[in-house]
Amino acid sequence: MLSVVLIISEVTTYRILKTHTETRSKESQYRYETAWYNNTLDHFSFTTNATFPQKYLYNDTWWDNDEPGPIFLYTGNEGIIEAFAENSGFMWDIAPEFKALLIFAEHRYYGESLPFGGKIGKDPAKLGFLTSEQALADFAELINYIKIKNPNAANSPVIAFGGSYGGMLAAWFRIKYPHVCAGAIAASAPVAQFTSPCDAFGRIVTSDYTAAVANGTCSQNIRKSWAALDRLANQTNGTGLDWINKNLKLCTPFTHRTNVTLLKNYLNEMWTNIAMMDYPYPTSFLVPLPGNPVNAVCSKLEGSYPTDPELISHISEAASIYYNFSGTAKCLNLAETDDIGADMWNYQACSEMVMPFCYDGVNDMFEASKWDVNQFSKDCKRDWNVVPRPNMANLMYGGRDLEAASNIVFSNGLLDPWSSGGILKAHGTVVTVIIPEGAHHLDLRASNPGDPQSVIDARKTERKYIRKWITVANRNLKRKPYFIP
Repeated sequence: MLSVVLIISEVTTYRILKTHTETRSKESQYRYETAWYNNTLDHFSFTTNATFPQKYLYNDTWWDNDEPGPIFLYTGNEGIIEAFAENSGFMWDIAPEFKALLIFAEHRYYGESLPFGGKIGKDPAKLGFLTSEQALADFAELINYIKIKNPNAANSPVIAFGGSYGGMLAAWFRIKYPHVCAGAIAASAPVAQFTSPCDAFGRIVTSDYTAAVANGTCSQNIRKSWAALDRLANQTNGTGLDWINKNLKLCTPFTHRTNVTLLKNYLNEMWTNIAMMDYPYPTSFLVPLPGNPVNAVCSKLEGSYPTDPELISHISEAASIYYNFSGTAKCLNLAETDDIGADMWNYQACSEMVMPFCYDGVNDMFEASKWDVNQFSKDCKRDWNVVPRPNMANLMYGGRDLEAASNIVFSNGLLDPWSSGGILKAHGTVVTVIIPEGAHHLDLRASNPGDPQSVIDARKTERKYIRKWITVANRNLKRKPYFIP
């Protein structure tokens, strides 16, 4: 659960929609209502009139129907919208101050917002409608619908919020629909990851682990572990595999030395996730983790381990903090997913969200791996029957070329590997906020006693600009009736 200072009260009597279905999470400290809108499947052609049910959550506790405030819109990520609503506490914390209506819009093809009744498979004709451009148009149409349903909200400025891919969408929503969106808080939004050096991400992850132990042995030991695993797996008579199965407590035992690739892939993703979620207090967004989890895992990797079994035993102890911090896991399940929406994101990564990643095993702690766009394209064609367009996102949105953009705050934590593709330099009214002690969109989370001063200051800056954008939008509108064509 998220640690929150603000406890949300029950939703007030007034409802923006009367035909909703109330589905509040009993475990959540936040209270929201669930509603649906039949959004347009294809916003950019007239070849189909099909729609799909888009889910969104809302809370109008602080909304004043007589003196309407702004609309705070979360532009949903690659997963179930409830997960993001319950981990974006900054919006909840400041909603009373602004008397805001909170809207959390689910991204098409994720959660329950599924076209074609969810019967999508890997059919290119059905998957082709999964693009960021279509998702942005969904958000615009949803806002238009909400303002039609509630004329008192017609002149309410819309402020977009988002973290990670959601942060990219928030920024792009402001860029593409400035007449709909007055400003955007884009937290840890790697809008320039498409053209960043492919090794930058891994070097930031490595620096997090190097800094965790004074002598740098944590990242060094992780770097050594890849070859150590190979040597164990290649031992004659399967003795090494038997040792791995027993000492790493694998749910599905390895039967061949090539199986070790599964373990390497798991560890690779694990080290990255821990760096992303290196928050100063316990969290449970993807998995339960202690505060400062990089330090926690590195406490198991502080020494020098002369033998492969000794090194991998310590790697196993470190890994258990990730997969078994709660103490309930009986074995290490390499097939376990985060249930956030990885499958559909793999499709997006194979179409327009092509982000190059590579490692050299020298300047980073990962096993050497080159970026080969040709092989990547072949894999995407094999897995999804789609040919990637590596330049599409930059062409559509501009990457770091933001001269024509305005009213966006890009925040980046320097502990966050995704800052490699973040906007770190201000452009006109595009503001940058740097959080030295911040991991992945820490500023978008709820305030917490464990927050470093840098994230407290970041949120103050973001609130200042939100208020400025609202003031300017209200002045420009002069409370004229909202025009609905």
